[in-house]
Parts: sequence; structure tokens; C-alpha cells
Amino acid sequence: MILDYFRIAVSNLFKRKLRSWLTVIGIFIGIMAVVALVSLSQGMQNAILSEFKKMGTDRIILTPGGAKMGPVGGFISSVKFSEADYDIVKKTKGVEIALGVYSQSAYLTFGRETKQQLVWGFPTDSKALEFYRSQSMFDIGEGRFLRPGDRYKVVIGATVANETFEKDIHVGDMVMINAREFQVIGIHKKSGGLVGDNVIRIPKETAREIFNEPSEVTAIFMKVKEGYNVDDVADNVKRKLRNFRDVKEGEEDFSVQTSAQAIQTFEAILGIVQAVLVGIAAISLLVGGIGIMNTMYTSVVERTREIGIMKSVGARNSAILLIFLMESGLLGMLGGILGVILGLGLSKVAEIVAAQYGIETLQAYTGLPLIIGALAFAFFIGSVSGSLPARQASKLSPVDALRK
Repeated sequence: MILDYFRIAVSNLFKRKLRSWLTVIGIFIGIMAVVALVSLSQGMQNAILSEFKKMGTDRIILTPGGAKMGPVGGFISSVKFSEADYDIVKKTKGVEIALGVYSQSAYLTFGRETKQQLVWGFPTDSKALEFYRSQSMFDIGEGRFLRPGDRYKVVIGATVANETFEKDIHVGDMVMINAREFQVIGIHKKSGGLVGDNVIRIPKETAREIFNEPSEVTAIFMKVKEGYNVDDVADNVKRKLRNFRDVKEGEEDFSVQTSAQAIQTFEAILGIVQAVLVGIAAISLLVGGIGIMNTMYTSVVERTREIGIMKSVGARNSAILLIFLMESGLLGMLGGILGVILGLGLSKVAEIVAAQYGIETLQAYTGLPLIIGALAFAFFIGSVSGSLPARQASKLSPVDALRK
């Protein structure tokens, strides 16, 4: 019986092809926009979170003044750390390794071109090298990483090596950082991350020399000893720094964040952005739903006599209701299918274009949950939009309907 109702619904849609297609357009534009935005935002979220997760779950990041990452990986804050703060941190119970790093914007010259880039000074002692080996973001694609005794040596990210200048930079080439000559000894593996692929690393002592900064520390990265609770160690670090810097609890001029907290914060921010984008795109779905309702009301008026005939030969109100709901649901489903195909296609095109500009964090997510969810939502929109016209059709009196 249900199959018969389905056939009737499909037949009625094909009898009014032009109207059906015009109605479908309103739905598929909305679904296309929603699918494309969700696909790109979810793909970007997955790509960025994978970068965060490379840090591991036993990491703590200490930044001054609640600093936040800048557009090219720097920390933005007017508050400063010193080597004295770093000494306090690395002696905290539960901290296995602590790295005090220093960063500064500098002029990077290769050939006849000069670009302004963020340069990081990293320690090169044995403990630091152990930390680097445990982090995939320090993986080297060509050459080697910094080691003890290096002075005017530099390791660069894949984007700096291959896309920043007109000519590619290779291991062994010489570059200038603030008019000082450095030899490129390593190039990081391409990770697809904005920060990792744009990084420039030099020995910290050399950075202090060329920037004339003897004691400032930009950020401190920590690895927690096995068997210690990361959150407990983070609290210990915060307490010891409060005492050392003579600040009250709740008035800290620094931020202590575990890698898990960083991931949660980022997920929350991206979730809000995604909800706003989908909300904006959903407005077009509302317009499409109104279009389906209008089409179904017109269909009820045109088929009043047909409804009367069906009722006069024994069709129940529920049967009439179901037929019209199927029609409106199919309009939504057809729009959903087209919207999913075009939306995923649009997001893939955006991913390809972004990759051409070196933005590999903009990726298209094409998971089954997105596809099934979009189709189910399209069918739901269609059915809900057609519910009032369907109810009106089912309530028609056979006698009154046959008079039309």
C-alpha cells in the first residue's frame, strides 16, 4: 500500500515537471550552501585539531599575559617572561622537560628578495633535542635539525622553503636574517599547518645575539613526567609562578594551558563559527520550505476533484495525507540530493584552490554522517513544509470536492 502511495506521489510530481523543478531549486540552493560550509568548516577543524594532537596529551604551554597565537605563530602580549621565570618552571615537580623559546619578527633575505618573517630561537641542549624527537611537528624532511654547537644555522618550514621566495631554498643555501648570514641545514616535512610550515628556527643564543635580547622568554613548552597528572602539574606551575611573580590567584599575568585544554578551546571556537555559518545558510532553506508549501497548496487546489474521487471510492483521510506528505518530502529529498552533490563539489573546489595558495588546513569533509544528515534534513524540511497543505487535502469533504 505504501508503495502505491509512493508511485502516485512520483507520478504527480512528473506531471508538473516545471513547477517541481522550480520548487526544488529553492531547496537545493540552501542544502548546497549548508553542505559546503559544514564540509569546509568540519574539514578545517579536523585538520587543525590533528595539528594540536601532534603535541601529545602530556604537554603544557605557558604564555605571558594570557597571550594568544598570532597569525603566523607568534604570541601577542605586552607582559614578558624572563630566564628567571623559566628556571622556576623547569624545577617544578612533575615537569620532565621545559623549553624556554624566544621569538621576534625579522627580515629574511634570500637572493634579491626580502620578506618579514617570525624567527624562533630554540635551545639546542640534549634535553631540548629529546623533546623535539617526541614531537612530529619537528620532523625533518631534508637535512637535519639544530644540535649543540650550532651558531648561524637555520631550519625552515616547507612553505618558507618552497613558496615564500621566487626561487626555492635548499639545504646548504645561505640566507640573511637581519643582515646576518645563516646556512640552511634542514627543511621540515610539510604538515599542512599554517604555523609549522612557516616556521624559521635558529639556536636561541644566536637569536639573543642578533636581536640584542639577553633574557626575554616568549613562551615555555613543557613535557610532563610519566605517571604525573597533567592538570596537577599545570596547577603546580601556576602556583609557583604566582608566588615568584607576586600575583594573587585569579590575577595572574600569565596563562598555563594543557594541550587537552587547548584542543577543547579550539573545538568550542570552531563549533560556534560553524553554527553561525550554518545558521546563515539555513535562511535560504526557510525560503525553499515556503516554496514547497506554496507549491503543495497550489497542487491541492488543482487536484480537489481528484481528491473527491479518491475519497468517494474509499480512500481514507490518512491515505490522502500520506500521499501529499510523500510528494512534499520527495521535493525536499530531490533538492537535498542535488544540494549534497553540488555542495561537496563546491567544497572540493575550494580545497583545491586553497591548496594552490598553500592553505592546506582548508579541507573538504565528505563523511557519510554529513551526507545522510543533509538528505534527512532536506526530506524533513519538505515534509514539514507540506504538512499544512496535506492536512487541508485530507480534510476535504468528498461531496464538496466533487463539485469543483
